[in-house]
Amino acid sequence: MIIDELLAKRNITRYRLALQAGIPHATLNDICSGKTKLEKCSAETVYKLAKVLNVSMELLTEGGIHQSELEKAFEYGLPEYLQHDLDSYKEGLKTNSSLMDCLWGELYGSINLAEINEGIITSEHADYLRKKYLFGAKA
Repeated sequence: MIIDELLAKRNITRYRLALQAGIPHATLNDICSGKTKLEKCSAETVYKLAKVLNVSMELLTEGGIHQSELEKAFEYGLPEYLQHDLDSYKEGLKTNSSLMDCLWGELYGSINLAEINEGIITSEHADYLRKKYLFGAKA
């Protein structure tokens, strides 16, 4: 999250930011953990955070919007075989399929094929799909 990156650059803790911005520490933790979307916060909260971090309000909110748009773009418009394998894998997760190992292997192979052999998706795109579905998912 962009706030954590800015805090690290400035060597400030979340607690200190919350105090200086005059917002509850729990609210800031919810924003940083993703439980609360910064775009859903009041303009006053975003303004206070931006002021203490010495950045524009747009920088804070556009980072979140950009990430959301990127995620949407990375999951649609895929080659037909990759989309099929991704949909099958998602359905397998949903139904607790006994074939998850096969579905996992098919999806992994399709991601690699689209990235390495065909060059249809970028390495960043492939890494996103692998991380979200294969190495971060619970089968």
